[in-house]
Amino acid sequence: MKKRTLTILQYTFFFGLGLFLVWWSIKDLSHDDVSQIKQSLRHARYFLIIPVFVVLILSHYIRGLRWRLLIEPLGYPVKKTNTFYAVMIGYLTNLAFPRLGEVIRCTVLARYEKAPVDKLIGTVILERIIDSLCLLLIFGITLAVQPGIYAQIINTFFHSSSDAEVKKHPYLLLALILFGIIILIIAAWMLIKKKNFSDLTDVIKKIIRSIWEGISTIQHLKKRMQFIFLTVVIWSLYLGCGYIGFFALQETSQYGIKEALTILSAGSIGVIATPGGIGAYPVLLEKTMQLYGLQKGIALAFGWILWLSQTVVLLAGGLFSFVAMPYFNKNKSVEKS
Repeated sequence: MKKRTLTILQYTFFFGLGLFLVWWSIKDLSHDDVSQIKQSLRHARYFLIIPVFVVLILSHYIRGLRWRLLIEPLGYPVKKTNTFYAVMIGYLTNLAFPRLGEVIRCTVLARYEKAPVDKLIGTVILERIIDSLCLLLIFGITLAVQPGIYAQIINTFFHSSSDAEVKKHPYLLLALILFGIIILIIAAWMLIKKKNFSDLTDVIKKIIRSIWEGISTIQHLKKRMQFIFLTVVIWSLYLGCGYIGFFALQETSQYGIKEALTILSAGSIGVIATPGGIGAYPVLLEKTMQLYGLQKGIALAFGWILWLSQTVVLLAGGLFSFVAMPYFNKNKSVEKS
């Protein structure tokens, strides 16, 4: 009961944060900003929703193929379609209940493939560790191509561009904010779970050990190069989605891969911060695109267009998979009998 209450409070907090960010992003819109949004949406190239839809669905299908490579060494050969359906159902669940989708997709796949749920959850944890490392790599590439870009985003959020000291030491502000967030999370965890510093040390050791085990496991995969290739393709498709999105509005059509890298980094943080990225994703993209000279109203419209397109894909793909998975597996069972 206590665990369920904690889960509800956690979800309420992050969903509330998302709604707050939605309000925060529109509360200061001027009449000119609203006019710019209407004008840009009136001339938007909505047909580009089709290639974005295809690219995102393809990325999710390839994610299912990559997950299958992690499951095969366990001795449970699973169908490609079932891993795709399970991935989409998991994403759909995450829109309503963050992090629960990872468990649901394992439960759903186990139901039709007879693979143990606990072992499937282990492969998902490994997958998340690998994706976290990939995201760090994306951050590194973005920073190498555009030094100081993250500090500028932080400065934009906190209106510190006029502060001479912050201008001299932008990374100090970024480091202090990240450090403060980490300390608050750790303190809240210790108070709620009634843990001491010894428990905290054990958790840190466990995390480091899990990361190392995750990295070393790739070396033992039979299809290691295929796994790495699929990972590169997945993140390239994510990057391509943002790049295609630039052509949706006339005002953003001049941007390229460099800017697409930045919105991929910022957008990924937004998806992690709130359920489905609601509020956080558009706000982060708005602030990011303003750094590239885009007007506030247009930047906000662009952020919402990208978020809505991705959310529609998850809703459509998830609902389709929810219906298709039992239907096609039932038909195959009838054919075998």
